[in-house]
Amino acid sequence: MRKKMWIFHRVDHSKCFFLIWNQCLYYAAVACLLFSTVRTDVACPEDCICARDSGTVTCRDGKDTEVPGDIPEWTSTLILKGRNISTLQRGAFMSNGTETELTTLSLSYNGIRVIEHYAFLGLARLHLLDLSHNSLEFISARAFHGLLELRSLYLNHSLLPPATEQLSNALSTQSLPNLHRLELAGNMLKHIPQIRLDMHNLHALVLINNSIESIGGDNVTTLYQHRRIRFYLSLNPFRCNCELEAFYYWLKNSSQCPDAGRLVCSEPESRRGVPVEKLREEDVDCMNENLEAVSYVFLGLVLALIGLVFLMVLYLNRGGIKRWLNNIRDACRDQMEVYHYRYEQDSDPRLSNVAV
Repeated sequence: MRKKMWIFHRVDHSKCFFLIWNQCLYYAAVACLLFSTVRTDVACPEDCICARDSGTVTCRDGKDTEVPGDIPEWTSTLILKGRNISTLQRGAFMSNGTETELTTLSLSYNGIRVIEHYAFLGLARLHLLDLSHNSLEFISARAFHGLLELRSLYLNHSLLPPATEQLSNALSTQSLPNLHRLELAGNMLKHIPQIRLDMHNLHALVLINNSIESIGGDNVTTLYQHRRIRFYLSLNPFRCNCELEAFYYWLKNSSQCPDAGRLVCSEPESRRGVPVEKLREEDVDCMNENLEAVSYVFLGLVLALIGLVFLMVLYLNRGGIKRWLNNIRDACRDQMEVYHYRYEQDSDPRLSNVAV
């Protein structure tokens, strides 16, 4: 009987231990689930929309002046738009000093004026960076340092004159060794920016809707040297005169300008709206234009010389000319007196009756 009781007692004790262990495991699982939920799904930045399925975080029209610091770790696409981020500071996108998994970053319409050095530190996997529609006044020479995988950089409608001058130093091979596409549309550029095209792996340079009036021979030589690059140049006010000659022949003989058919003249008035490709060779022939200018100058000199000779002849023969003019005057006076005498005879009735 004691043996049986001892067995039952032992069984009851093991059951209690098993129940307690199960409860511990349950609470531990609940705690892990709660903590994991707070770290990923619930922790969406304020004024943002998080879509974990697509890996996209979108933050629009907020009052923050800095980049949100609590971006979820799973974010691959971050869109910040309509905010008041005037300055991108060093490591603005690093969370707790760690790198992120971002591949696409859109920062358009944020009023950004300054990009400090190492602003994009920690974005080693970034492929696309959009900084369009800002007001950039300063770009540090190391602003894009660390973007080793960046393929596309958009700076449309963003560059003020000081930033345009600084752009060449910021776009270096050390910072952007794999840059394929650079967009600089709508920045009122008057010429192709002085960037080291040979230092990049560029395949497309977009310069549409700027203020480029002419592309000189030196720039055309640079275009010929980088045949892999496609240049987009439509919506620029080209001045179609002989200064465009080298560019005209490049456009005719090269396939580097995919939008060549959309390039039109804005000056002179007689050629406004005419596609650059459809100009005649004589329209951009500097030799013919120079010859025409020389011919007009020569004609003017000849006419001036003839006029001078004529004046000299008049001066040397002023005495004879004066006598000749007096003789003509006297002859005209005598003739007028004869006409006057005849008129009086014809008009006096008494003289007419005497004649009868």
